[in-house]
This record gives sequence, C-alpha cells and structure tokens, in this order.
Amino acid sequence: MMLYYLFISLTLFVAHGHSKPEIHIGYNLTLAVPVEYTMGFIGRAFLMDTNLTIPSFKAALSVEAFNGKYSCSFQVFLGNVKVWNSGHYSKFYTSNECVLELTSDGDLRLKGPKDRVGWRTGTSGQGVERLQLLRTGNLVLVDGLDRIKWQSFNFPTDVMLWGQTLSVASRLTSFPSNSSSYYSMEIEHTRIALYLNFGKQNYSYWEFKPSKNRNIAFIQLGLQGLELYSDKGKKIAQINPYEETVQPLRFLALGNQTGNLRLYFYSPSLEKFDASFQALNTTCDLPLACKPYGICTLSGACSCIQVLTTENESSTSTSTSTSSNCIEGVSSDGFCGRGKAEMLELESVTSVLRGAPKIVNVSKEECGKLCLEDCKCASTLHNSEECFLYGMVIGVKQVERESGLSYMVKVPKGSSHGGHGKSNVKKWVLILVGVVDGVIILVLFGGLGYYLIRKRRRHSLPNGHNN
Repeated sequence: MMLYYLFISLTLFVAHGHSKPEIHIGYNLTLAVPVEYTMGFIGRAFLMDTNLTIPSFKAALSVEAFNGKYSCSFQVFLGNVKVWNSGHYSKFYTSNECVLELTSDGDLRLKGPKDRVGWRTGTSGQGVERLQLLRTGNLVLVDGLDRIKWQSFNFPTDVMLWGQTLSVASRLTSFPSNSSSYYSMEIEHTRIALYLNFGKQNYSYWEFKPSKNRNIAFIQLGLQGLELYSDKGKKIAQINPYEETVQPLRFLALGNQTGNLRLYFYSPSLEKFDASFQALNTTCDLPLACKPYGICTLSGACSCIQVLTTENESSTSTSTSTSSNCIEGVSSDGFCGRGKAEMLELESVTSVLRGAPKIVNVSKEECGKLCLEDCKCASTLHNSEECFLYGMVIGVKQVERESGLSYMVKVPKGSSHGGHGKSNVKKWVLILVGVVDGVIILVLFGGLGYYLIRKRRRHSLPNGHNN
C-alpha cells in the first residue's frame, strides 16, 4: 500500500509539471486502483492547467474511496475547490484501473478493466480533435475549426462559475452525505428557488423574484453578482454581495451539507475563497438544520419532538411510570398500513418549507382531518384558513407566539393517551424547548461571568501577571 501511495504522488508531480491546457485525440491516461479498500483514499493525476490566474483551473483524473468501493471520475478544480465532476449524478465504480481516453474518433471516455465504459461524452464522429480547459474553467471538446462539440458548462453540478450561463429549467444540485434527500437550485420563469427534494416530494425554502413580475430567460454569474436576464437579453435583476469587495466573484455554490447558496470571491491576503453573500443567514431557516422530527429552537439548538407513553401499566394497579420517547423512523409513506394515528398540535412552531399542497377555506380541525385521511401526510400547517399538507416532518422551527398559526404532527394513536395526555405532550415539547434554550443561555452567561472574574483577578496582580 505504501508503494501505491508513492506511485500516486509521483503521478501527481509528473502530470502537474508537464500539464497543458489541451490534449489531442489518441490521449490515454491510466491510474491504478488499490486492491484493498482504504477509507478516505484519493488518487489524483492533474493533466491540464490554465496557469493564467491565481488560483488557476486544473483538470484531473481521480480515484476516490466511497462507501466501500472506488469511484473513477474526471474533475475540474479552481485552486483546491472542486467545481465540476463527471460523477456528480452517477458514480462510476471500478477496480484495478481508472482510464481516461480521448479516442481517435473524438469520444472522451472513462473506462475500467476489459474496456468497460463508465462515462462518455458521446461525441464520436463529430470531428473532435482536442480537449481544452478554458480560462473560465469550461472543459470543451472542439473540432479543427475550434467549434465546440461538447462542454462541461452544459452539465452543471453544484457550482456555477464566473461567465457561466444557465437557462430556465436548468438547475444545480447537491447531495448531503448519508441522506436520501438532496438540494437543488432551480431556474424558473418567475424566480430562482432553492428546493429540498425527498423522493417525489419537493419543497422550496428560499426564492428570489425580479420586480414587476418580469420573466427570467437565463442567468449568468458576473463579476459583481448573479445577473438575471429576460428573453430579449436585457438584465432585469441582480443578486448582489452583502459587502463590496474589490475582488471579482469567482463562483456560486450550493452547499451539500446545509443547502445554502453562496457567492465566493478569492482573497489574496487570506489565500482562500470567502463568501460575500449567502441566501440564508439564520441556522433555523436551513431545511435540514435538525434531524427529522426535530425543532430548531429560538437559540438555534435542536430539540426532539417527544411524546409521553406509559409503561408497565396493570389493570390491578393504579400506578404508572412515565417515560419520554423521541418520534423517529417514520418512512416516506407515513402511516400507510401502520395502524391508526392522531394529530399532535405544537404551539409557536412553523415550517420553513414552502410549496406543499394547499387547501383553502378550511378550519384547523378540518386541516388535521385531511392529514389523517391521507396516510402519506406526516404534518400540517394551518394559517388563516389555509391548510398545507407535508409528507415529512422536517424544517420545523420555533417562532415567537403567533396567533392563527398551528403546526400539527401525525403520531401513533394512543401515544397522547386522550385529551389530557395531548395537553401534556404539548407542555412536554414546550418545556423541553425551554430547557434547551435555558441551558444554552446559562452556559453563555456563565462563561461571560467566568471571563470577567478572571480578568479582574489578573488586573489585581502586580505588573498585570497572573498565576
């Protein structure tokens, strides 16, 4: 294994030292894949480098360990940030070898053992002569007249680079680790929106609309902001950084952990990328700030929705022992085939998710009944005679008391033990949320008090020295 790591290091050095911004048909590069799986392993050979700016764009063939297997992909980096990946949507798993080939008939391919093709551009027979890495970070296959036959900008991942254009119906996507859901930034006619996607369900949690109901035809990342254009090519709106900087924007990214949208510039003094804009500035406004069936509290902490159950009940005894259980593990099919259910109402709680099916002119009671009658419904939000039905309990946050707002969660029948129990459950949730916030506040004030006492003692010592 040590020999293999040495091989990769040499490959990196040689490939990077002789890299060019283009390769021609007939090119072939092979990376060996370890026989044994090593968690966290990355083997990478750089084959093209723009060398025009700092940081520069680089293209690399990569082998990476993932979920017990090795994936083979072609990638583009801006500095040390991965900005494009051939395996973004579908990973190509291989063994023994990972091969990048630009065939004599102009098809760019990734192959494994026995010439098994795992990814390709599909450009055979189109007169392709070379692959170029442009100064914008766009990978292009061109013919003898420099006409583009394929480009990575047409296959966006989770990053949009400066100068890149995305038309309506295009989107960026990012995939949280260990999650069955994913985020997307959708370009629609009337808005740009961020979505949480879970199976066939999708809910928006942020949007930006041009004024005067003007329609969007395409968007482009400019030096000073994300620009929105009409079908006549006229700029109709722009998302600007919060803080002005002399450095131009380099890319926009949809975070794969938070789902937040950020604009980035490069800071020469810090020698790293820094965000000058983010769509969501509060933790509790993020769709996955807490796990399913969790509440993001006013302090930004997570509290689990709990119910009270009785254990060791006996018909011959009047005493009961009470325990708290966190609601977890309800599938996307909700309570389909899982027995009877009832609605648990939570006070001063709402959801950051929008776009759920809406029914108007219904009461709170009717809203809860509609959810009970739909086994795939997991929760509801009732506000001013509007009823929203959700297929999940996610994106839930605590708010200041607001009249007319009611959030209800479907729970197994009997978990609240009647009307009195249901009241106890609501109290339990509110008490738990209050305790979490109280502990956080206590820690903050305790730390501040300790700091002030230490500071006072230090200044009371001779010459300002402490022990």
